[in-house]
Amino acid sequence: MEYTVKQLAALSGVTPRTLRWYDLEGLLKPLRRTDAGYRLYGPQEVDRLQQILFYRELGLELSAIRRLLDDPAFDREAALQSHLAALEARRTRLDALILTVKKTLKGASMMSDLEKFECFKQKVIRENEETYGAEVRARYGNEVMDRANARTAQLTQDQYWAMATLEGEIRTGLEAAVRSGADPAGDVGLDLAMRHKAWLSHSWEERWYSPEAHRMLAAMYTEDERFTAYYDRALPGCAAFLRAAIEAHIQ
Repeated sequence: MEYTVKQLAALSGVTPRTLRWYDLEGLLKPLRRTDAGYRLYGPQEVDRLQQILFYRELGLELSAIRRLLDDPAFDREAALQSHLAALEARRTRLDALILTVKKTLKGASMMSDLEKFECFKQKVIRENEETYGAEVRARYGNEVMDRANARTAQLTQDQYWAMATLEGEIRTGLEAAVRSGADPAGDVGLDLAMRHKAWLSHSWEERWYSPEAHRMLAAMYTEDERFTAYYDRALPGCAAFLRAAIEAHIQ
């Protein structure tokens, strides 16, 4: 069956304007056009739109969605499994948040320090999942993201604050390096690359780590606007410096 823009918009719940925008952006091209120039969408386009809407619901930017769907290795069934895992994880987090709010309303004194801290860690896990989870799951599989989340959840309070402190030191060091015009291949770059490796060890299991994986992650810091925006939010050039430092020293 084929659908016009109006029909597909009614079926999917998106606006005709959105479908036209997806076409212009190369995200969802119609199957064909009529002699009068009207767009027509077939079964494959309907399936692709479903995937787009799943990823949008999980918070991915359009550019990231296009990269994933256009990847020759894209596996629709595996992607659906990833969507399901992410949605179930979101439901679990929401249930925990609801319970926390209910306990707080009854009185903060009813919550132990451990309970308060666990909720804080869950917030970090939730933010990482919503920002990067769908793409990591699609590229590397559910196990990688699930085990990273589990490792974060298992951190003790001291370990968590050590990780947070190290992250702050890396950001401060990057900004100082960029302002001073330091060489990423020099001693400053080496120090930041090693600090970044240590920071990764808090959430990456040793068996998941390799220099190649580290460099692949660093490449995303300049190729993915979300990573770039995070590292460059105080000073442009920090993401590029960190990537160059890692590529120079992590071999």
